[in-house]
Amino acid sequence: MTETVLLDINPILLERVRRIAATREWGLQHTLLYLLEQGIYSCERGKSGRFDDSDADALQAAIAALEGIPSSPGFSLIGKVEAPAQVVPEKLPGYDGPEFPDFPEIPKG
Repeated sequence: MTETVLLDINPILLERVRRIAATREWGLQHTLLYLLEQGIYSCERGKSGRFDDSDADALQAAIAALEGIPSSPGFSLIGKVEAPAQVVPEKLPGYDGPEFPDFPEIPKG
């Protein structure tokens, strides 16, 4: 069966399988069997990447809570406030040297 699957598989899908095998340091045959098994389990359980009702309700409640945050200074302004103007540091009194002193060369090796 492995030869048939490998000969007839879409090249893009095969590359994805190879990446999974390489990431997990598995052989190609082991990876194919694992992915086939997981796919069958997923189909049998009817999972299609959707939330069940309790998860969907919890997500909706969280979104509603975030949308209900009043417009006040602080948390509700995250991501909405313009960046402050660039601050230029003041020079130290009595220091007329360069803004950044030269550092000595560090010997290599």
